[in-house]
Amino acid sequence: MVTAREVARRAGVSQPTVSRVVAGHPSVGPEIRERVLAAMRETGYRPNAAARAMRTGASGNVGVVTARLHNPMYPELLQLLGRALRGAGLRMMVWNADETEGEFALDAALQGMVDGLIFTSANSDSAHLGEALAGRVPVVLINRLVEGWPTDQITSDNRTGGALVADYFLHGGRSRPALLSGPLLPSTIRDREAGFRAGLVAAGIGDPPTARVARFTYDEAFAALSRLLAEGASPDAVFCTNDLLGLGGLDALRAAGRRVPEDAWVVGYDDIPMAAWRSFDLTTVRQPFEEMVRCAVDLLLRRLGGDVAGPASLCLPAELVLRGSSGRPAGPGAA
Repeated sequence: MVTAREVARRAGVSQPTVSRVVAGHPSVGPEIRERVLAAMRETGYRPNAAARAMRTGASGNVGVVTARLHNPMYPELLQLLGRALRGAGLRMMVWNADETEGEFALDAALQGMVDGLIFTSANSDSAHLGEALAGRVPVVLINRLVEGWPTDQITSDNRTGGALVADYFLHGGRSRPALLSGPLLPSTIRDREAGFRAGLVAAGIGDPPTARVARFTYDEAFAALSRLLAEGASPDAVFCTNDLLGLGGLDALRAAGRRVPEDAWVVGYDDIPMAAWRSFDLTTVRQPFEEMVRCAVDLLLRRLGGDVAGPASLCLPAELVLRGSSGRPAGPGAA
């Protein structure tokens, strides 16, 4: 069997440094960490998880709680999180909150199976989890915020993102905007709607006609916007509060004989990979997922390393990405 001593010799570091990399200790710099991980890959070294857990009291596992995996945004987040955690010498365990409501993650934390937890889709309905987990393991929320959770939270500026879209429509001469959205439980949707509506009201346009889905799916988005159009709405622009709704909205307009972007612009939110596909070519607001993940993992590593500072709340800027589903006027909204 390859030993930690052999890995240390190949990487040119001490054996304790190898142990710190395996444990995900934040005191190891990125260059040294990468050298050790490269040596582990080259030698085929596999740390004994059970022995390490007994010796250090740490499992080396981080639980990630997600949901709505039909939305390509969440698998993308999982990929980025898995890569970042693996680079820190940690293993990722995943639970789908649509099936377990996060209870499996709570059990894993209580049983010592995970050293920390990352939630990608928490909302106010998850408040009982936040209370139960308080003080047991480090918890980081990414993508969404939950008021009252005493945990580190990282999101992008969804309210300003919604306002960017309103401003973009106004600079493009769009006078009949509509909104395609969903349940307001997630902080992301509430904030995007609030920013968009506030931007329109400030310009004197007033509240837009709204098509609302019960679930964030392509089919429901197509049906909801189709109903709004059948009821006589004639929007010259539609803001969709995520890209999955944007794809359904695009097809609903086309099915109703509306040309995009000649008759109506469509803007989504998130910038999932599909948004850039030529058949969709969706203008959208891009969330900085890679930076959000980097911040989330850095904060988690700090907590695992013993940092007891108060909870951090980070809000990163979003960016409007112009594509073929809209016009391209110059103006403050055109990032």
